[in-house]
Amino acid sequence: MEADDLLCSRNARPQKALAYAQWMKFEEFPQFMEGVKEVTRLDGKRFHWKAEIAGQVKEWETEITEEAADQRLAWTSRDSVIKGWAMAFHPLSSAKSTITLQVEYDPQGSAEDAGAALETVSQRIQGDLERFKELIEKRWRPAGRETIFDIAVGKTY
Repeated sequence: MEADDLLCSRNARPQKALAYAQWMKFEEFPQFMEGVKEVTRLDGKRFHWKAEIAGQVKEWETEITEEAADQRLAWTSRDSVIKGWAMAFHPLSSAKSTITLQVEYDPQGSAEDAGAALETVSQRIQGDLERFKELIEKRWRPAGRETIFDIAVGKTY
């Protein structure tokens, strides 16, 4: 079965530089990514992940393939159904940014099972982005400022 791309975006209060800086803290991913138990930096570009997925502990490695400071980050995965991620950080104003995440997902099994899995992954990613938004707004939002809640999710096949 071919890989599918999931495209999710979230508006967040911090400037894109702050959002990017927080996203680069891979070791903190368990704070907002559902099921992720641990992310360990192996070197400047590679990371080892441990997560609980569908009741089973899974481990895999990722490698950063593209890094443009404060703008874009992409990585590929080994031994995982998620084959690649690409994050883009776009300014909305001097105090707000949009974070867009594109995930290449390689479903396993029958088309029916793959469709259900794709929907589950999509929901999980939306939740992860929402928790990331909450995390960075809690850390970086000036006191007394409102938050944005704007979700745009699409699937490309």
